[in-house]
Amino acid sequence: MEQAPDWRSQTPDAALSTLERPGFALEFLLRSAVYRRDYARLSRRIAAGAVAADEATAQLAQRWGLSFPG
Repeated sequence: MEQAPDWRSQTPDAALSTLERPGFALEFLLRSAVYRRDYARLSRRIAAGAVAADEATAQLAQRWGLSFPG
């Protein structure tokens, strides 16, 4: 997987301007506190065995409009 630019760099506008739509959408989600909490919550549920990884991934994808090609 291609390494995403560091959003804390001196020139974040320049780094973001080189991203295509999927990369920009990923940067948006990674900066969202709500998304990060949701992802962490589901990760904990998977680790605890409360939900299957496939099911949790599907739930996260549905809530956030994500698709995982391939």
